Amino acid sequence: MNEIYLTVDENAANQRIDKYIAENADYLTRSAVQKLIADGCVSVNGKIPDKNMKLKTGDEITVNMPEPEICEALPENIPLDIVYEDDDLLVVNKPRGMVVHPATGNYTGTLVNALMYHCGDRLSSINGVIRPGIVHRIDKDTSGLLIVAKNDFAHNLLAEQIKEHSFTRKYQAVVVGNIRDDAGTVNAPIGRHPTDRKKMAVTLKNSRNAVTHYKVLARYSGYTHLELTLETGRTHQIRVHMAYIGHPVAGDPVYSGKNYLAKLNGQCLHAYYISFTHPRTNEILSFSAPLPDYFTDFLKKIQ
Repeated sequence: MNEIYLTVDENAANQRIDKYIAENADYLTRSAVQKLIADGCVSVNGKIPDKNMKLKTGDEITVNMPEPEICEALPENIPLDIVYEDDDLLVVNKPRGMVVHPATGNYTGTLVNALMYHCGDRLSSINGVIRPGIVHRIDKDTSGLLIVAKNDFAHNLLAEQIKEHSFTRKYQAVVVGNIRDDAGTVNAPIGRHPTDRKKMAVTLKNSRNAVTHYKVLARYSGYTHLELTLETGRTHQIRVHMAYIGHPVAGDPVYSGKNYLAKLNGQCLHAYYISFTHPRTNEILSFSAPLPDYFTDFLKKIQ
């Protein structure tokens, strides 16, 4: 286990511990520090602190950095559509139907299994043994672009961009019905559904703020083709927000209710554009992925 030692000087007195550590320890974001504190990996003068603790001059801080666990997921030789790759990261165009990481019922055939075969042990360890390299996720039945971190340095800085909303993610979707406005914003908090714990919902209870911007690309009889930009990245955010305003994503088996289109075999939702600052070079990188066949075929049918 690696350890980081810090001594608080008078200039940092009365500063919050999570902010201080993030500013003085290499490659640790504030959210990563808060997780370390919650996991009991941080001590101040030999005692476990609260994440809101205000520091005093002379405080001795020890940060125990856990060794990465041996990943339990197994490498699998699954083809990957790699849009970009370097020593720090890669951008992958995930097909619809592929789960991002192993979980109950899906231990093989996931993006992580494919990444482990392609990258070997060159994946970040921050999200543990089941999600190595995974900075953000998209649903199984959503296609499109994902960024994967090859080391903890890249992972932390990319995660910070997502947190600070400087990481651009745009989607295209076909939704049910004719949206009245040509553009708009859904600003509604999302949390666990109060009665169905497998679903998310717009709710004020135990929720987090969620903001989705949308723009109409085309209108068809009974459907609208949208571009959607995420300001936040909550679980199922686009699907929940579109259902909330009465225009669920076409083919969504969970949130479209009586409007569900089984023939689509999943929601018509594609993460087509991503833009971010490279964590090492500070170069702004932007990538796009063309609409997949299932999406264009459905557009042709509704035209």
